[in-house]
Amino acid sequence: MSLLNVNRLTRRARVGVRRRNHFYGWNVVGAMFFGMFLVMGTRNGFGVFVDNWEREWGVTTGQISVAAAIGWIINGFSQPILGMIVDKYGGKVVVVVSMVVLGIAYLLLAFIDSVLMLAVLFGGVISFFAGGVSPGTSGAVITRWFQRERGKAMSVVAAGGSLGGLVMVPFLTQLMLATSWQTAWVVSGILVLALGLPASILVLRNQPDDMGLLPDGEARAKGAQASADQRSRSQAMMRGGPLGAEGWTEAFKSWPMWQLSIGYFVCGITTASISTHFVRWAISEDVSQANAAWAFGILMGINAGGVVLIGLLSDIFQRHFLLAAVYLVRGVAFTTLVIFPGEMAMWAFTIIGGASWLATVPLTTGLTADVYGVRNVGTLGGLINFSHQMGGGAAVLIFGLTFDHYGTYDPAFIGGAVCLLIAGFVILTIKETKYSVRYAQAAASAS
Repeated sequence: MSLLNVNRLTRRARVGVRRRNHFYGWNVVGAMFFGMFLVMGTRNGFGVFVDNWEREWGVTTGQISVAAAIGWIINGFSQPILGMIVDKYGGKVVVVVSMVVLGIAYLLLAFIDSVLMLAVLFGGVISFFAGGVSPGTSGAVITRWFQRERGKAMSVVAAGGSLGGLVMVPFLTQLMLATSWQTAWVVSGILVLALGLPASILVLRNQPDDMGLLPDGEARAKGAQASADQRSRSQAMMRGGPLGAEGWTEAFKSWPMWQLSIGYFVCGITTASISTHFVRWAISEDVSQANAAWAFGILMGINAGGVVLIGLLSDIFQRHFLLAAVYLVRGVAFTTLVIFPGEMAMWAFTIIGGASWLATVPLTTGLTADVYGVRNVGTLGGLINFSHQMGGGAAVLIFGLTFDHYGTYDPAFIGGAVCLLIAGFVILTIKETKYSVRYAQAAASAS
């Protein structure tokens, strides 16, 4: 055999080894990343249309805030419902159906001409099915595919939402300024149906068992004892820590569920208010609509790096310490909106807030799975996300009414900063080493 043929065979063998070593769970991460990129990226662009709708329909910021608030509340109700479906039937059917409905609804959004129609289509239909491509649904899928690298995998998916904001918000703004807001929504619908839907159908799988695989790409062990050890670890992942139970209702008898829900309620207050009102606030501070959209996009871009870093750290350090730090840093960001003027405040918030924006997602989902297991993580994650959206819905409305009444968002921003301070201290009180399966397994291994 010639030397050339030997080299070719060697290269093929190396490629074969790489293919065998590739864990399909990362394909699932990629599909969920792309879904979050399109759906959350577009949803975060809602705020760029507010000023145009005000002028075209002759309405106020507060009136549009009612439609947006309805959307956050409806999205909150959808989370536990869709989470239960994920736990029972798997995440793929939920994501695929949601992509179909969202794509069509985005197209129809181009034909609305009133706040009432906005409330029905965006606040009702779009917001409900956006729950099918959300951190809660993604977390329920990803936690089944990963345990040791759960933080990293979840952070990559969450970064999809951040990068979606970085790309989609400025893109939709520029498209709207160049054409019309209707065109921007038509293009969004086409992107979801032409790109997001096929990726979900072709790539997504519900859990590693469906493909004869184990979480984290672990090879199936040979021998009775090794197999028993693997079964034990798998059962521990399903069950979670000492608080894990067969029924999801049991979780509400323990403090961590309430602590995580309180933190996420505040997270909803602060993310929903900014995603809806940031551009409108900037315009009130004599910042151009285009510059404000770019600033929000850059905020999301900074967060993409921050959320991946926090995910990697969460696989090493206690997650509740990192989560508390995220809330406290975001509190500092809200303070800058009050103490600095105009563009200085906008860029200070962009940098500081960007470091903490979606970093709550992998930490909260990871903690939920660690404490209560993955058996009911779709339902529990949905309920925690429900609290997030309730906080968001209330904040969107209150921030809008505050601006209508005072002509400034400052009182609302101060309230957001105080809430974030409280959330940080609540999360610090979680007894992670006592309740998390990560530390229970470590203790068992040490003994």
